[in-house]
Amino acid sequence: MKTPAFWYIYFSRFEILFYHLRHIYYLMRPISSAEMSAVDANCEYFGLLPLQLMENAGAALARQIRTRATGDKIVIVAGRGNNAGDAFVAARHLGDLRVTVLLLGRSRDIATEEARRNWKILDEMGFDLKEVRDPEDLDALSSYDIVIDAVFGTGVRGTVRGIEASAIEAMNSCKRTVISVDVPSGMGTDKEVKPKLTVTFHRPKVGMSGEVEVASIGIPPAAEFLVGPGDLIPVTFRSNQSHKGNNGRVLVIGGGAYSGAPALSAMAALRAGADIVTVATPSAVSKTVAGFSPNLIVRELSKDHLSSDDLDVLRELILLHDVVVVGMGLGRDPKTKDALSRLVPLCEKVVMDADALLPGVPLKGVITPHEGEFRRICPVLISPGKVPLDVVKNVAKDLEVTVLLKGKTDLISDGLVVRGNKTGNPGMTVGGTGDVLAGITGAFYCKTSAFQAAVAAAFVNGRAGDIACAEKGFGLTATDVIEQIPVAMRR
Repeated sequence: MKTPAFWYIYFSRFEILFYHLRHIYYLMRPISSAEMSAVDANCEYFGLLPLQLMENAGAALARQIRTRATGDKIVIVAGRGNNAGDAFVAARHLGDLRVTVLLLGRSRDIATEEARRNWKILDEMGFDLKEVRDPEDLDALSSYDIVIDAVFGTGVRGTVRGIEASAIEAMNSCKRTVISVDVPSGMGTDKEVKPKLTVTFHRPKVGMSGEVEVASIGIPPAAEFLVGPGDLIPVTFRSNQSHKGNNGRVLVIGGGAYSGAPALSAMAALRAGADIVTVATPSAVSKTVAGFSPNLIVRELSKDHLSSDDLDVLRELILLHDVVVVGMGLGRDPKTKDALSRLVPLCEKVVMDADALLPGVPLKGVITPHEGEFRRICPVLISPGKVPLDVVKNVAKDLEVTVLLKGKTDLISDGLVVRGNKTGNPGMTVGGTGDVLAGITGAFYCKTSAFQAAVAAAFVNGRAGDIACAEKGFGLTATDVIEQIPVAMRR
């Protein structure tokens, strides 16, 4: 194992958390549209509703418009999504000026409840609203002092056509100050607005250029630290054109000292959406593992423990699967440790849990230790129950792995970012829930990065445990958690 070469700073958990989150917040790293969608979904999960964020965004936009206004004639060119909804709010805040809203299409086609509600407010209060379906209706943009671009948000791709394309062309040729809402409409497509200013919300968006003003809309740093349903977006997508195996092939290598652990991981991977799950397990427990479910494919190894004698068989199996999940129930026979040391480097994508986390075994991919196991790989002394965020981040960075540290609040880091997951309950101290987590992580790792897989898996495992606990109380078992995985994956 590589010797870490970094200094650790010791603060209380609260101080580390505050420092880390403040640091992220002020760095203002550009955020992708996918990341922003996840943040929005997580805000709603934690009680910060889209209507509140839209109100804050519209008010912030109105303040910026006032600073740029050289006259009182303002026109909003609006699409039918939440980007337009932000502008509808801004129109209300600018009600003392002469504001006209040009809606591209019919008001009945406005896509979201929040945007519809704010359109209705403007309509009821007598604002100057026009539904535009003829490009000629856009010729008068040059008669206004400021033009507000609220046609598209971050999700548009490909070729822009129809009235929206005409609107973008009209704004680019109107020779007036154009202010874009959140992003220039059409950014990254064949037609893009070229604004004087973009007022973007929360954080700059990837791909933006020109003058940008970042406006806070009340999303706290914790919304990007805490894991929520928005983090499930990359792992729950499934194409209608999928064929068997397209959504993940997972190889579980475990068992020998114990039989239930690898079976739990394998069943969890299936419930988390993997198409095919194979369990490679020592001969002593192979029949027991196979008896857990007819859905499992079981490959019997030659010895009663993991052995280097089976490396040729395992190498072939590894090549047939997308992700390897290893460690559950293997035991600590010296020959097993030797086999692991030779096995792990063969894996392109691997989740390492339990008995795979031994001193001297190379670490790779995602590791899922509890605090005791983390202490074995961490080179500094940690007070019981207190693992600072910086320690987790630096261990992940130094070892070049993603760490999913299980605890009351799970901590997940790839060495660049630290996330925290608060789902789960004391009933999940029952044996086997860690094996379930490893299996979920393996299934998700088939579809996305190590870090995203670990983040989503921590949330789903804990949420499934919470659902199981609501039904079974603290008498829940690991199999109860497995059965609730599909419910926990619903966004």
